[in-house]
Amino acid sequence: MSSLVFLVPLALLLGGAALAAFFWSLKSGQYDDLEGAAQRIFVDEDGDRAGAAPMPAEADDERDERS
Repeated sequence: MSSLVFLVPLALLLGGAALAAFFWSLKSGQYDDLEGAAQRIFVDEDGDRAGAAPMPAEADDERDERS
């Protein structure tokens, strides 16, 4: 029973800290663009998509390898 005197305030403190962290993340805009984050995985920054034409420098390298 004496352990509850320690554990209940600790649980309330940790729950309050988690709630404060959640409200901070809302205020700082962490959940503003959920669709953009989901679509960003499909964007290829290097341009080497499957089926895309090779860059001119890459095409020259491939010709040299075949020779």
